[in-house]
Amino acid sequence: MIFGKNHIGNQQSAQGSKTYKTFNPQLNIENETVFTEATSQEIDDAVQLASKAFKTYRSISGEKKAKFLNAIADEILALDDELIKTYCLESGLPEGRAKGERGRTVFQLRSFAELVQEGSWVEASIDTAQPNREPLPKPDLRKLLIPIGPVVVFGASNFPLAYSTAGGDTAAALAAGCPVIVKSHPMHAGTGELVASAIIKAAEKTGMPNGVFSNLNSSGIEVGTQLVKHPAVKAVGFTGSINGGRALYNLAAQREEPIPVFAEMGSVNPVVILPNAIENRGDTLAKTYAGSITLGTGQFCTNPGLLLAIKSEGLTSFISTLANEIVKIEPSCMLHPNIIGAYEKKKANMVSQEGLHVVGDYNNDVQTNYARQIITTVEGKTFLENTQLHQEVFGPFSMVIQCDDVKQLEAIISKLEGQLTATLISDDEAQDYSRVISELQNRVGRLIFNGVPTGVEVCPSMVHGGPYPASTDSRFTAVGVNSIKRWVRPFSYQDWPDNLLPDELKNENPLGISRFVNNKSTKDKI
Repeated sequence: MIFGKNHIGNQQSAQGSKTYKTFNPQLNIENETVFTEATSQEIDDAVQLASKAFKTYRSISGEKKAKFLNAIADEILALDDELIKTYCLESGLPEGRAKGERGRTVFQLRSFAELVQEGSWVEASIDTAQPNREPLPKPDLRKLLIPIGPVVVFGASNFPLAYSTAGGDTAAALAAGCPVIVKSHPMHAGTGELVASAIIKAAEKTGMPNGVFSNLNSSGIEVGTQLVKHPAVKAVGFTGSINGGRALYNLAAQREEPIPVFAEMGSVNPVVILPNAIENRGDTLAKTYAGSITLGTGQFCTNPGLLLAIKSEGLTSFISTLANEIVKIEPSCMLHPNIIGAYEKKKANMVSQEGLHVVGDYNNDVQTNYARQIITTVEGKTFLENTQLHQEVFGPFSMVIQCDDVKQLEAIISKLEGQLTATLISDDEAQDYSRVISELQNRVGRLIFNGVPTGVEVCPSMVHGGPYPASTDSRFTAVGVNSIKRWVRPFSYQDWPDNLLPDELKNENPLGISRFVNNKSTKDKI
């Protein structure tokens, strides 16, 4: 079922001469299938087809979009063992992780299906006319959210399903009424092609316009660059490195018509352990965080890369226990030789920094592409003076910052770049550290209490984003149904005849959705 071709709407195409293969990091060999990179003509064909599809798809009812999204979920499940096997061959990740991520992907699709079928997500707002108002009459104004147009989604390296071809960005954009062109990630192109075929089948079965979805192969940056520059593309979704996200952001800003790039990028996810907690349960916390740091070989955007605490005997004991526990954990495989290569390079750069000390380092022999975890520590003063120590090391690496006092702790937090998460570990003392909490809130999108940052629940209250460079726009989340708001814009009708208004804004409220009418939330007709 994997042919190595591009999906241009419901047609497969392989016009180009540039080819590549995916890689099995567990066996350290290339996989068999040859993939053909999309040409400039194929890129243009996909975008033009999406632009044409948008004219129809933007007005398709929530009920029909829900059927489409549910059908995608059904078709993904129908891929069964072939999808799981391909996922594992291309990522080096275990079968359990593959099945869990497939479940999350399906759940996301069904969640958006429920959202658009119910319909209130468009945030319909109506202010009826007051023709007799003095000194000037008030017009009738009605507002809702409308889709912005074709969206380009870049597949993520570390989540071949949940953040890639039919992942959160794609599901949200399709739910919003935007056609999607996916720039498939070269590390898991086979997984991407299988999922793309599922989306195309679902589109055909539910009568969606041809071009509502396309999937383009790419081994480098050229295809992505052309997509972002294409004048018919109206927005971009990206999950990956700071360098990659920033490059796309700059390209989009330099266009004749600049477009938004919603990029989720780097994060070191600081963990602050308050004095009582580290004295009372430092050993337990060390064991917990050894597991969190190495979970998934540290290949999560929410991996706890910084642990901060005030100097004490408890902190000394915590560091010792963490160092001992981290080396007890068997290393695991990273996603690709390029990923582990970058990890080793950044790890070496960190270790070379003056004042940084290695306290726990797995030194035993490991299989090829398996990452050795490491724990380092540094004085708070040194960390403040050397901003290279603030940067993310993508993998099982974490740094303990030993702060002189709470004032220095606050200063360090205030100097950090924007983060996806922060965690506060406390034993009945958080109320005494309001300034620490305030500083954390100013730097992150999600603040965790007495937990670990690894793990992102898919639900409406989740915020997966944060101040730059955690994301390019901290006003939005990349996870949960509220992520749909990235792919829409507010639009108002003034003094329009009722019969010409969309159903969401008509007086009779035929969809029965919740609306804000004259400053009151209601489902009643006007």
